[in-house]
Amino acid sequence: MQQEIRQISTASDDQFVTRHIGVNDDDRAAMLKVLGVTTTDELIGQVVPLAIRQKKPLAIGLGLTEQEALAKAGEVAAKNKVFTSMIGQGYYGTILPPVIQRNILENPAWYTAYTPYQPEISQGRLEALLNFQTMVCELTGFDIANASLLDEATAAAEAMMMAHRVAGPGCDTFFVDVDCHPQTIAVLQTRAEPLGIGVHVGDPIQAAEIAGVFGSLLQYPGSSGQVRDFRPAIAAMRAKKIVTTLAADPLALTLLVPPRELGADIAVGSMQRFGVPVGFGGPHAAYIATTNELRRSLPGRIIGVSIDSRGRPAYRLALQTREQHIRREKATSNICTAQALLAIIASMYGIYHGPDGLKQIAARIHDRASTLVAGLAALGFEIQTKEFFDTITVKTGAATAAILSKARELGINLRSLGRDEGAVRISCDETTTPAICEKIRQAFASKQKLPPSDLLGRQTEQNLPGALLRKSEFMQQAVFSRYRSETELLRYMRRLSDRDLALDRTMIPLGSCTMKLNATAEMLPITWPEFSNIHPFAPADQTEGYAELISDLGRMLCDITGYDSVSLQPNSGAQGEYAGLLAIRAYHRSRGEPQRDICLIPSSAHGTNPASAQLAGMKIVVVGCSEGGDIDLADLRAKAELHADRLAALMVTYPSTHGVFEERIREVCEVVHQFGGQVYLDGANLNAQVGIARPADYGADVGHINLHKTFCIPHGGGGPGVGPVGVKAHLARFLPGHPERSALPSNVGPVSAAPFGSASILPISWVYILMMGGEGLRLASAQAIINANYIAARLREYFPILYSGRAGRVAHECILDVRGFKSSADISAEDIAKRLIDYGFHAPTMSFPVAGTLMVEPTESESKAELDRFCDAMIAISEEIASIASGKSDRTNNPLRNAPHTALDLADDNWQRPYSRMQACFPVSSLQAAKYWPPVNRIDNAYGDRNLVCTCDTTLLAMT
Repeated sequence: MQQEIRQISTASDDQFVTRHIGVNDDDRAAMLKVLGVTTTDELIGQVVPLAIRQKKPLAIGLGLTEQEALAKAGEVAAKNKVFTSMIGQGYYGTILPPVIQRNILENPAWYTAYTPYQPEISQGRLEALLNFQTMVCELTGFDIANASLLDEATAAAEAMMMAHRVAGPGCDTFFVDVDCHPQTIAVLQTRAEPLGIGVHVGDPIQAAEIAGVFGSLLQYPGSSGQVRDFRPAIAAMRAKKIVTTLAADPLALTLLVPPRELGADIAVGSMQRFGVPVGFGGPHAAYIATTNELRRSLPGRIIGVSIDSRGRPAYRLALQTREQHIRREKATSNICTAQALLAIIASMYGIYHGPDGLKQIAARIHDRASTLVAGLAALGFEIQTKEFFDTITVKTGAATAAILSKARELGINLRSLGRDEGAVRISCDETTTPAICEKIRQAFASKQKLPPSDLLGRQTEQNLPGALLRKSEFMQQAVFSRYRSETELLRYMRRLSDRDLALDRTMIPLGSCTMKLNATAEMLPITWPEFSNIHPFAPADQTEGYAELISDLGRMLCDITGYDSVSLQPNSGAQGEYAGLLAIRAYHRSRGEPQRDICLIPSSAHGTNPASAQLAGMKIVVVGCSEGGDIDLADLRAKAELHADRLAALMVTYPSTHGVFEERIREVCEVVHQFGGQVYLDGANLNAQVGIARPADYGADVGHINLHKTFCIPHGGGGPGVGPVGVKAHLARFLPGHPERSALPSNVGPVSAAPFGSASILPISWVYILMMGGEGLRLASAQAIINANYIAARLREYFPILYSGRAGRVAHECILDVRGFKSSADISAEDIAKRLIDYGFHAPTMSFPVAGTLMVEPTESESKAELDRFCDAMIAISEEIASIASGKSDRTNNPLRNAPHTALDLADDNWQRPYSRMQACFPVSSLQAAKYWPPVNRIDNAYGDRNLVCTCDTTLLAMT
């Protein structure tokens, strides 16, 4: 393998693999010498069990140069046809302001950041997400919102689960408005069925009369476009203690009475039309908002305001004890991420336009729809939608096919309701122009002589119900009026990004989350119109490029994992888990074994594993781990045998969560199969084995693949993500289906709103694989293993390595055991994490999978110089701890306990601490040339939970 690395790295400077892998030949040789081996193959032989080693090379071919890959991407993109899509159904044309596109979406300071678990170095994106929450609260009228969910349909499913938790015993039916979007109804049915919840679809006015209803979902405006006054129906449901959710269009809410004023308990929806391209279905930020009374049941991440050690306002993730990774098998949701980058874009769109601008956009859209109504009525067509915002339903009868065909000739997609309905729906949006309205009129005129149009400029109120016109103000906070010029907005976005620490500044050594290079060439195609401006329900003959890309990416992922089929629909890793477990459940049922509902999960598993199993209707049985971190095979066998008749699955992470290739993984899989179960393999650690070992070959039946980890989709400050699920052939027909792709054989409904989930970011992973080639992917895995073992070797003398495999090696990550410092120096993992900020580093993963430890994953993209810089920082910190333990430094007033230090500390004329400001702020001399300054000191988490503030206000903004 060492020779192969040299051949690739010296073949051409244009080879992408040499750009992606951060270590050159000479540095690699030096690292291997530290490890006591002479070749990469020798090290891999000590790390990866021979029994699972891949026999054949990946069939992906040679890597392309960046120019070749982009040229191929351009050829594929050209096969998509960019029509004006007026299909609606939750997806709309929008205009992304160029200043936001260039400085957020295309800016690595924003898209390479990690989830803000370390708030002191995340203040910029936390403020942007707080703005998002504030905007959602203002538009909906509710007290609290979270920092986004995956899409509108899954947000509706989360609202259903919230209502179920609030409901009393004996209630097991969820009522759904018949005028909800079809994909939302389908996702609700998928989510409800394993949990024994019935979904009743009907007229909202009847909901209160149906027995056993605990909650309801109403669409506002409806999928048909009709705007209805839900107050009577909601009042009747409230009298029966039914929790009501409104799926509300946020742009319509600038003109319409907000959900809270209608009496609803929860609001959900999509913020896609706030500047986020439609992108064949995603990613888009969904929202969910509710009352303070229900805030403890709200799923996902919530940004809150606290104070730092100097008493200054500071942002943080609030109410973290609700999160699934802590609750595990007691979790009520498997949400482990957000759509942070898309929520930030939406928040900046709101800031860019302000409340008046948003109202003007909404009014203009309504004007366009009103113009269409008048024009089509003049042609003799019956408009079925009487009061509407942007969408109308037109009775077309026998002329339906001809109208749709003529519209397509003119470059416009309309929404067909099917042959039996004889009607067409038209949704206007921000991009709808008078010229487009005129083309629609032409399509409807058909052979009629088209009368002249003089219908533009009508008043918006004429087709909105007067009783539902919004009177309450919204978005009056200063942030929504302060940055209206591009100069001011540009500086605001720059100011926020300067407050953060992302991959564009430093290595992010997070175990399990694989923060690797997101190359610019991989990112470029996502803003091409041929990818970004395609509606998810556009006709198949307009999406041939996407079809080719999705098929090719699926083929390559199958080759990499050994699975036979892949679904790209899940739009997060946890959604991939959920889809895989639903496949296992459906498989057992198809074989006449519906009683199989036990899921065995090792005690070391990711928190999403038991949460996803819970949502799939399974019962969790925990399997113990040995002192070395491996699955206790005896305990596994005993529990598999005990539950043999009910065993559904084992969920296992490989390499293990502890960062080791367990030697007996084949035997683990065989035990589960022996007792009738299926093996689910969590793909979080796939980055250690691409090209080296394939999960399906050593026994896995199903597993998800984190494209935002192994395959370079950036984390975006906490989302987006993609979690495709791969299966062996016997499970293929149980992959998620979709109502808009009914031709696909499936026994399981959709898990996401769009057929292919977050499709617009799939080009990132596809281009990455094309540029790396099969051999490059294998070399990346090998280098990730080298880097982790190099760090472990350099730090072992200072920090015990908690787990290691055969020959004392780790896989692609290692756990530093810092628990002993608590007794010797009263220093915790958190203190070390905060002190690393002073050295210019993001912290490793803290207290997972073992409390009080630090898990480090360097990835293959980092150079030896950066790895050494990190190791030097950790060694210097160990010396600071030793100074405390020996009594030379104060036990409570020292650089670690007071970290991180800010520029205010450096300028403090009243510095009273027993160590110098130089030691505090410049612990190593290299920082004097380039220093990251955290904007706040250590944040008081307890204060933030005692004084929960989750929106911005004028006072807070003035203080910051």
